[in-house]
Amino acid sequence: MNKSENIALTEAVYYILLALHQPLHGYGIMQETQKLTKGRLSLSAGTLYGALSALMEKSWIKALESEEESRKKEYIITELGKSVFKAELDRLQELVQNGIIVITQ
Repeated sequence: MNKSENIALTEAVYYILLALHQPLHGYGIMQETQKLTKGRLSLSAGTLYGALSALMEKSWIKALESEEESRKKEYIITELGKSVFKAELDRLQELVQNGIIVITQ
């Protein structure tokens, strides 16, 4: 990922990429997101599958090979996706640190 690109991820995309550090199918991503956010963020099927399509187009995630009889498609984050995720994590940490500095002065 080019460092000059400042990509701020939506919260939904952030949690999808976070969840996909392990192979998961769509419903598993929804469950993991709810678990991580203690129920605060609930992804609808439309939001999730639209985001998965967009993330696959950007090569941030990929679909895993599945057994032919299985209807559940599993996804995993790619190396490019990990780079994008790490850049967002760094950006968010900077936001928090700057906020802490300002409010504790």
